[in-house]
Amino acid sequence: MKKILLIVTCLLQFSLIFAASAKYESENYNLNLRYNDVITPGDAIFVRMNISVPKNHKKAKNEPEKKATLQLLQDKKVIESAPFYHLKNKKTGTTEMLGGIPVSLWLKDGNYSIKVIYADSDEDIKEFILPSRLVMRTFPEEVLQLDDRNTSIKTDNSPERAAQIDKLNNILFTTMPADVFSLKKFTTPTESQRYTAYCGDRRTYVYTNGKSSTSLHYGNDYGVPTGTEVHSCAAGKVVMAESRISTGWSVVVEHLPGLYSLYYHMSELSVKEGDMVNQGQLLGKSGATGLATGPHLHWEIRLNGSAVRPEFFLNDFAFDED
Repeated sequence: MKKILLIVTCLLQFSLIFAASAKYESENYNLNLRYNDVITPGDAIFVRMNISVPKNHKKAKNEPEKKATLQLLQDKKVIESAPFYHLKNKKTGTTEMLGGIPVSLWLKDGNYSIKVIYADSDEDIKEFILPSRLVMRTFPEEVLQLDDRNTSIKTDNSPERAAQIDKLNNILFTTMPADVFSLKKFTTPTESQRYTAYCGDRRTYVYTNGKSSTSLHYGNDYGVPTGTEVHSCAAGKVVMAESRISTGWSVVVEHLPGLYSLYYHMSELSVKEGDMVNQGQLLGKSGATGLATGPHLHWEIRLNGSAVRPEFFLNDFAFDED
């Protein structure tokens, strides 16, 4: 009979991330997990899992690849789900995996839980609920009066703009399991600390024709002058570098499977699609291209297609600092 133990301890507290640990033991494998146990609107949940084999366990010659899935549940119903991906082994005989899912900016108060589904083989599948707690967050609301130019951009229903939106969504909803380019905590794309808007702000756009629309702001805006240097927040691969109707000159960088950083409204670019970039490398310079009421840099982070507050990633979100 297999015996499974659950041990949960609080390791340390980051400025934005509470790191917890959980340990599961059985006759065939031991799982050591580190994760952020606070479920907060606009943040993410990351779980790093180390799988080791007990000393008395006889390892098969052709063991199947270990698989795992991370889920966010509301009243036991799955509302977010993503597979774990493998990291390079640091120790012989161990396997490391990382999984991340976004927590919706629209999340409402309720009963939520974090689940890990681990498959050591097709026959040996276990489900674990990780201890967690919900911390709600409120977001500011603002009204933006658009001029004729920005009204025209915001209400543009042309096939060209629709094609640009589809192209970007196809990128942001793509997950490449082998694309592990950086596990380090992010750095800000500019030295400026002058923020003019934040991710999750509720915005009402008022058009020159008197009509209006309401939506979320998906990133942080830096109020910097045109020509300010913009640097990559982490190492990765440039998967988009072009001019778009809504976002002007734009750059998108892939960092981990399903994890992307976006830089909008730039005046010029220093990279092209396909380039590999290091953390802090120059991507271009800020501007006021596309839908912009003035010079600024829009910095956005997407995980599995959903916007996540960039501040979350300024911490050791992948639990890589031992």
